[in-house]
Amino acid sequence: MSTDQQESSEPGSPLTWMRDVLTGAWRDLKSVYYANTTIWRLLKSATLLFFGFFLWTGANLLLSYRADWGFLYYVMAYGFVLLLWGPLTHLVVVPLVIRMRRSSAGTVGRYIARHGSVTNLSVFLVIVLILGTFPLGVMTFEFQLTGGAGNDVNPQLQCTKSEGTVHCHLSDASGIDRVVVTSGDQELATVSEPPFDFNIDVDDVGEVRGDKQFLVVLQDENGDTLRRYSRRVELIPG
Repeated sequence: MSTDQQESSEPGSPLTWMRDVLTGAWRDLKSVYYANTTIWRLLKSATLLFFGFFLWTGANLLLSYRADWGFLYYVMAYGFVLLLWGPLTHLVVVPLVIRMRRSSAGTVGRYIARHGSVTNLSVFLVIVLILGTFPLGVMTFEFQLTGGAGNDVNPQLQCTKSEGTVHCHLSDASGIDRVVVTSGDQELATVSEPPFDFNIDVDDVGEVRGDKQFLVVLQDENGDTLRRYSRRVELIPG
């Protein structure tokens, strides 16, 4: 083997190797992104649909535990928008861009061919930022959170909203010693007598990203958590 052949087979400096790896990865990513056979379009759409659903539900679940993690609203918005935008991109936008690149007819056609994918991604990210900052009620849903003990205690928490006040009560008070209602770091109510119904003022409920929400904790006689319920005021029926 000649010296030139040996030098060409060597990876070079770490910086050169990293550049070559990133360049190859970017080339492979673009080849997958622009793969336009029917099976590839369906496969990419289904993958993004599943990924979007995972992010959307996962962010909602984590927010039920950590309402103060505001960045999760952007994760939620990303997943929510991806449910529609993923299939739209690979079933409509990418085939259109490829068709325009092949024909390149007219000013509009040339613009779509050159900038269609970037424009599509930019619009997607702008929508995600807007919905992450100002989340819609349809994006959020509630989880019932279990405590560390007392899994046999599982009453329904029923809440209604009327004239700036939220009223809540439990379907069953068995096994419960105390109910604590909090919003952020503020304690809104503590109920120590059955049937453990309570009222809270909507104005006292704290906001996270413009979304008023509170936490209802059921405790046993030792102060251990039996159940926790996260409620968003916007989702409570009037």
